[in-house]
Amino acid sequence: YSYNQSKPCRLCEDIKYTMKLSAALALIALTGANAFAPAAKAPVATELAMSEYRTSVRDNVDVGVGGPLAGGAGGRDLAEIWDNSSPVIVQGGSLRTWSFANPAIESVQVLLKTEGRPLDADVELWQGPDNTPHKMRVYVEDGALRTFNAVIGTPRGPNTVAIRNIGQLEFPLDAVVRPDRDDGLAAGIASVATRSETIQGGALRTYPFNPTVDSVAIILKTDGRPLNARIELLQGPNNNKQVVELYTEDGLDRPFFAIVETPGSGNVVRVVNTAPVEFPLYASVDAYRVGGGGDWADDGLMIGRAF
Repeated sequence: YSYNQSKPCRLCEDIKYTMKLSAALALIALTGANAFAPAAKAPVATELAMSEYRTSVRDNVDVGVGGPLAGGAGGRDLAEIWDNSSPVIVQGGSLRTWSFANPAIESVQVLLKTEGRPLDADVELWQGPDNTPHKMRVYVEDGALRTFNAVIGTPRGPNTVAIRNIGQLEFPLDAVVRPDRDDGLAAGIASVATRSETIQGGALRTYPFNPTVDSVAIILKTDGRPLNARIELLQGPNNNKQVVELYTEDGLDRPFFAIVETPGSGNVVRVVNTAPVEFPLYASVDAYRVGGGGDWADDGLMIGRAF
């Protein structure tokens, strides 16, 4: 028997064929098994859901975007602000504080009301030890009919807002203190401001409004000097319905925004610059919400309209 190298070995060809066939069968079996295996889920990015508002210290609030007051007129409607907030009850003679550690919060809303009883409170802004750059004394004859609504500047945090109810124990009040966004209450007040006039130190200005005006927007500021003023809502001769005594160490850095509700007729807003003559202020007082209040008198009788 002689081995011929020109022709391949028959045994070697059979071995190669058997190996190829086994590999093909194994591949088919593996593919069929994978068809019944569950498909792998794509990775999903998850993040920790955090409450936008905390009970007392709000240092993680997104400023200027999102939130329950962003978009539309939600941030400018007082009723919606109360509905979307959890008021804190401040009993007579007690003190409550709200801290804002986030330096991006440049202004906060301060809203106060009662169940129809008088409202008498001190509102202060604390920034560091023994530093009170903003403070107010607020009096309202009827805290349900005329709620107190203001925006105070809080640049360069951290800041703390302190509200002390200086009324008797029988006169509690509800307080809401929350960050103000770019389209919030201050933006709504500024949007209706049409004119601004200078009030020299020791001078005063009066702004009468007709009965159709339901609320008035007020802006007070200076050119960087301290701001000392008194805002009064009169309804009749020497009949103060609401009084705010205001102090701000820098009226340009911390301007004062407020909405004064003016139900009924005969409403006059009076702004008094209680500072010396060297400290003028700039005031803007305009109608904020106009309704149909002029058709009704205080006793509910119809005036000037035939059925």
